[in-house]
Amino acid sequence: MNYRIVFNLIGKVLLVEAALLLLPLVTSLVYAEYMGAASFAITFAVALGLGLPLTFFLKPRQQALYAKEGMIVTALAWIMMSLVGALPFVISREIPSFIDALFEIVSGFTTTGASILNDVECLSHGILFWRSFSHWIGGMGVLVFLLAVVNRNNRSMHILRAEMPGPSVDKLVPKAKNTALFLYAIYVVMTVVLAIMLWCGDMNFFEAIVHAFGTAGTGGFGITNSSLGAYSSYSQWVITVFMLLFGINFNLYFLLVLGKFTSFFRNREFWVYVGVVIVSVGIITANIYSLYGNFATALKHSSFQVASIMSTTGYSTADFDQWPTISKGILFILMMIGGCAGSTSGGFKLTRVIILFKKIGNDLKRTLHPRTATVVKINGEKVSDETISGVTSYLAIYVLIFLAVFLILMLDPYVPADHALETNLTASASAFNNIGPGFAAIGPTCNFSFYSPVSKIVLIFAMLLGRLEIYPIILALNPTTWIKK
Repeated sequence: MNYRIVFNLIGKVLLVEAALLLLPLVTSLVYAEYMGAASFAITFAVALGLGLPLTFFLKPRQQALYAKEGMIVTALAWIMMSLVGALPFVISREIPSFIDALFEIVSGFTTTGASILNDVECLSHGILFWRSFSHWIGGMGVLVFLLAVVNRNNRSMHILRAEMPGPSVDKLVPKAKNTALFLYAIYVVMTVVLAIMLWCGDMNFFEAIVHAFGTAGTGGFGITNSSLGAYSSYSQWVITVFMLLFGINFNLYFLLVLGKFTSFFRNREFWVYVGVVIVSVGIITANIYSLYGNFATALKHSSFQVASIMSTTGYSTADFDQWPTISKGILFILMMIGGCAGSTSGGFKLTRVIILFKKIGNDLKRTLHPRTATVVKINGEKVSDETISGVTSYLAIYVLIFLAVFLILMLDPYVPADHALETNLTASASAFNNIGPGFAAIGPTCNFSFYSPVSKIVLIFAMLLGRLEIYPIILALNPTTWIKK
């Protein structure tokens, strides 16, 4: 274990966080919110005070960074970022409880969008900015940003693989640094385009920026108690389209930049993604038509919620908890599936679902024809046995953790008894798949404030496990991982 490089990189992450805290600090000053500005200034000093010694006094003697170090750096960096990032909420007294503040910022960084706040409209502009900005930071990942701006050796790919979602992560270009740079460039351009389009509608500059952050990171923190329901159809349709766009594998956008349109449109995951969206929207629109009595309105709400849930953004324009059972059932399935690998969305990921179905199909063929040689292919290329084994193992541990979180939540005496099953089931899915809202007591018009501190801590870990796709957190908490070999 190369301890020095682990803590040196964590120090650099904290310095990056310190720099990022200057934006909400400036926002607070612009709106003359001096208590908020003070809270960000103090947090900036804390991040700087922790980051500088780790960066300059623990310079690594060896630059070797292996898979184990990459996993641990990723897990510890996210935990430290969250602990520091929660401080502005507590210092400003806008969220006095540290556990509640930690829940809120972890929900932000992991792009979950679940909240413990009953009234977001009473928050200061600086705090609202920090909540939504945390989505944007966590969407692509702060370590990906660090790789984009800090030159490290090629073994930095271990960090990229640990932080980027999906069964596998490939280099777009020979160096991991350049891969991260290209990903962030695409991310920034799409965010800016979205913000400009929202600003051209009925949102002011501040509203356009924070909603662009929330949409790009597929997070879903709103700045009004009605989420996106307070804005025009134009804004809702713009965000619907961009939620879907940010749920697509960013590698495909790189292909578009290179002019490889054929490769883009031959991608199997992309077309499955489009197909699932179209079918889901069609069924839900037909199912809720009678509630609104207008096809255009039903289509708008169904399209928005399918895009929001499948991309795991979590915004809402309607109380979908009141929709018919079949519509809620489809939304719950979309919660579990999530978006594409290599996107900013959460969930199990469509690529894994495709691989599992192909593996099941091949196993059935082999049962009927034992001598038939079968291979799993996606986009005309063979999926390695290692990847298939990784997907099946991930599914097993995914189900076990999901059930464990669900059972722990069922022990919470503060959950409304008449809807405990539905509430805790969707709360588990919401946290673990980084979605935000669920059904019953945590529906789009509700929040997670009623959960006990123990349950909130469990949900915090569920959000981190979901965002980092389990293994980095588990390895970091395993004592044997830290044995120096």
